[in-house]
Amino acid sequence: QVQLAESGGGLVQAGGSLRLSCAASRRTFSNIIMGWFRQAPGKEREFVAAIGWNGATTYYADSVKGRFTITRGNAKDTVYLQMTSLKPEDTAVYYCTVDTGGPPWSSRHYFADTWDYWGQGTQVTVSS
Repeated sequence: QVQLAESGGGLVQAGGSLRLSCAASRRTFSNIIMGWFRQAPGKEREFVAAIGWNGATTYYADSVKGRFTITRGNAKDTVYLQMTSLKPEDTAVYYCTVDTGGPPWSSRHYFADTWDYWGQGTQVTVSS
């Protein structure tokens, strides 16, 4: 069992920045992919970004490419999402997730049911 805890959400004006953090309960991982999804009211949970075990490979939704950056901590049990140039349409609950099945990356990772464990979510609200 893996527990994930997100932090860093909040209220920000359009054009502002936020940094989300996610810490996993288990220290030792191998070959897992970590990622972020988000869910706005009345909408399905959607893929935001993901990163491979060594942090060298990253993946982004087109809607956040160039504005969001995903990184992993040195201990490999943390993942961050730096969000810049935020827009009102970025408003959502952001969820941290892991796929313990590991690589290779495939199109299935764009779908929430591929991922194994989820955090409770952190609210991000962007005002216009």
